[in-house]
Amino acid sequence: MRPPLVSHRRVVRAFTRAGFRIVRQGRHISMWNGETMITIPRNDPVDPWTLKGILRDAGLTIEEFLDLV
Repeated sequence: MRPPLVSHRRVVRAFTRAGFRIVRQGRHISMWNGETMITIPRNDPVDPWTLKGILRDAGLTIEEFLDLV
């Protein structure tokens, strides 16, 4: 399954719901959940393949991500 086209704001909101919090902002947004660090680019929309890698690093499936969006 291919990840959807979503803005970086919606991606950040979804990961916030998943228990991540923003620890650093700049050209990219770094989020941490206590054990895993993920980096989200400030692109609108976030490239689907980039999002797929972020989801893999965070330990989420595309279906779980869609439930959070």
